[in-house]
Amino acid sequence: MRTTDIACPNCGKTNRIPVVAQGKPKCGNCGRPLPWIVDALDDDFAEVAEQAEVPVLVDMWATWCGPCRMVSPVLDQLAHERAGDIKLVRVDVDRAPRLSERFEVRSIPTLMILRAGEVIARQPGAVPAPQLRAWLDKALVPEVKT
Repeated sequence: MRTTDIACPNCGKTNRIPVVAQGKPKCGNCGRPLPWIVDALDDDFAEVAEQAEVPVLVDMWATWCGPCRMVSPVLDQLAHERAGDIKLVRVDVDRAPRLSERFEVRSIPTLMILRAGEVIARQPGAVPAPQLRAWLDKALVPEVKT
């Protein structure tokens, strides 16, 4: 099982969490929700992102992309602010060509929000932090059932 190390924003303790798990990761020391930030590729995207129990913010990016590097810290901040509410999954488009094709990624960064494996929102290109925050907030508003 692949894991990632996440420092708890509350107490600073480093936690090893699986990239695929049921529920939401919590700090083993203080019990607070942890930001869940992981990488995925063609072979494990379904398990890592589409089967997650929380909404997933997908970042389709590349190492050589300047705008991607500008957006990345903002996405990290959003994942920390919404610890326990979202999972940030980064996909390097150069290493995951099937996902790029499947999601018709024409420019990077391309951000998507998945809920229960379905794309519910999409944001192509780099935009300022306030606009990204508003986009995420709007997409995460719970659906009203009538």
